[in-house]
Amino acid sequence: MKTIHGTWNDSPDAVPLIDAHHHLWAIGQNKHPGLRGDRHDFFMGDNSAIRRDYLPAEYRRDAAGHNVLTTVHCEAEWERDDQLGETRWITEMHERHGIPGAIVAHAWFDTPNAEEIVAAQAANPLVRGIRSKPVTAGSPDKMTPGAPGTMQDERWLRGFALLEKYGLSWDLRVPFWHLEEAAAVARAFPHTRIILNHTGFPWDRSGEGLAAWRRGMSVLAREPNVWVKVSEFGLKDRAWDYEDNRRVVLDAIAIFGIERSVFATNFPVASLRISYDALVRAMSRMLADRSREDRDKFFWKNAADFYRLRIA
Repeated sequence: MKTIHGTWNDSPDAVPLIDAHHHLWAIGQNKHPGLRGDRHDFFMGDNSAIRRDYLPAEYRRDAAGHNVLTTVHCEAEWERDDQLGETRWITEMHERHGIPGAIVAHAWFDTPNAEEIVAAQAANPLVRGIRSKPVTAGSPDKMTPGAPGTMQDERWLRGFALLEKYGLSWDLRVPFWHLEEAAAVARAFPHTRIILNHTGFPWDRSGEGLAAWRRGMSVLAREPNVWVKVSEFGLKDRAWDYEDNRRVVLDAIAIFGIERSVFATNFPVASLRISYDALVRAMSRMLADRSREDRDKFFWKNAADFYRLRIA
């Protein structure tokens, strides 16, 4: 198989993979408000270490120890008044550097021009899906179901229906206390493929918090059109802990099954807590008792299926 590096790494520690979720950005474009240094709501706290260019060269450098077959770029909160701009720029990166192999673009569902933007995104052959974040609450006790922009908002739901019309999937990114609401959306749109980002954000690692996360994950996993990206275990002001995260990874895979579990790095964001090589090695170690077929499904085959990627 071909890799983004041009050669195959024969090291026994080199994992063949598709990275189903990463970001690229050029700070000089000044297109990412969250990287300007004035953000105070970032889920891992201080993000100053990633306020730098992250381009295909930097990604290849980080991933050099593994056999990356291709990648999926997920929208990176580019200026929302220029939703097509990021897609055009990432397409240029693909044409010049060979990565990413697919794009998850952005489009609001509840704006007057929703269909115009969704249609334009779908017209790009690299675009496989949309990530559009619904309005969420900062904590379970502050939820306001039905408010504008939430997953119960009729206007938002009408926009969501455009995904099926244009053959696109939805990248779902919500904290775990919104997972049961997301399950209702999945149930209402059974022909739209949905993939949960970042393992449902199990931010509360207390016994009670993990129990609530598992309940939400279990309800969501009952919908056969929903998959999960097993990614991003970084916590605010806490180091990356192997045993703590191993519990989350194995629970997520047990809940969704290996057939609907997809590996992703969330680089460079995840680099705030762990290196690319250490992350892949840790995930590989967590699945060491799985068959070769299961490992291949998790690390690349499921991503190729979900995002319709052709692997030579």
